[in-house]
Amino acid sequence: MKITAIETQVCHARMRNWIFVKVLTDQSGLWGWGEATLEWHTRSVVGAIEDISQLLVGEDPRRIEHLWQMMYRQHFWHGNGIVRGTAMSGIDIALWDILGKVHGVPCHQLWGGRVRDFVRLYCHLGGGKMEDFYETKCEDAKRFGELAHCAVAEGFTAFKSMAVPETAPIEGLQPLRYAEACIKAMREAVGDSVDIMVDCHARPSPRMGLQFAKALEPYGLYFLEEPCWPETMEDIALIQRSVKTPIATGERLVGIHAFRELFEKRAASVIQPDITHCGGLTEARRIAGMAEAYRVALAPHNPQGPVSTAASLELGFATPSYVICESVHNDVPWRQDVVTEGFVVEKKGRIVFPNQRPGLGIEINEGEVKKHPFQQETLQRSFHKDGSVGDW
Repeated sequence: MKITAIETQVCHARMRNWIFVKVLTDQSGLWGWGEATLEWHTRSVVGAIEDISQLLVGEDPRRIEHLWQMMYRQHFWHGNGIVRGTAMSGIDIALWDILGKVHGVPCHQLWGGRVRDFVRLYCHLGGGKMEDFYETKCEDAKRFGELAHCAVAEGFTAFKSMAVPETAPIEGLQPLRYAEACIKAMREAVGDSVDIMVDCHARPSPRMGLQFAKALEPYGLYFLEEPCWPETMEDIALIQRSVKTPIATGERLVGIHAFRELFEKRAASVIQPDITHCGGLTEARRIAGMAEAYRVALAPHNPQGPVSTAASLELGFATPSYVICESVHNDVPWRQDVVTEGFVVEKKGRIVFPNQRPGLGIEINEGEVKKHPFQQETLQRSFHKDGSVGDW
């Protein structure tokens, strides 16, 4: 069995271009689907996949670890960078899809079988603008409460929001009061039985991140995500030690070596590897093994397309430390037209039952993909009041 070609198919989906990766073989009707979506770097990733594919065409797709090592090591620059790591990830996911199809079983069966009966999903409510909070007398906080109520009405028992605003390296009380008001409104809207997560998006400086963590501690967050840049792992670890709230990070880390530092510094209670960036399912499973050794929970970052979701769920069914999966369900109205899925989502509780189809259990409708060709994503620019550059 040989790989004959590796193709990319780009599908514009509002905020991002989904990059689907199709690995074809010389066996009739046998191919695998992966995903390598990376916002605002679509052309770079597509080019990287084309470069890497030259290493793999003609190779046996079942030798996944061997091919992963080739993609990572057979060039002077190892596959640590985000573009190359994402390209590798998309191909690796597709190889696992092929292997599951070869053996006629879902991917989670290849990894030792199910460790749970279902996976819980959570949704993302988005963010607001702090200016609205002060100019409209807490209307933004009220809106967060309404969004929280809607999420529960749609069946979710957990959700995340970006209630922490963009801030300068040091600020006064206003942004802290804004975040407190938004979280209070959400908690009052849904009560204590629903899990609330807050995504800081690594916007705050380490000192502001610590202040936000302490200000929001009374609201019993399920986790507080990326309270400062992941490049300053010591500061994330300091925040983790300073509050009872579980701290989450890892969506921007590529490869097991980056996560090794996180574990060694005891920097988080929840890790969030993104399977489409961290090195694919092969590397995600190694990262998950380390998480198990350190007794750290795993909740993958997953705001991309449907192949990413299928891969994240397959990992969840075979991974003991896995606790919850990020879900995108209303980014574009035609999302389900692009894919058929083998798993079943129960609306009450938003839980997913295992896929019964081989591989990832999905198939991409290539005709529908062609209806949504590449478009340049809207650039996300962020500036502080004084004109200096902020973090989006």
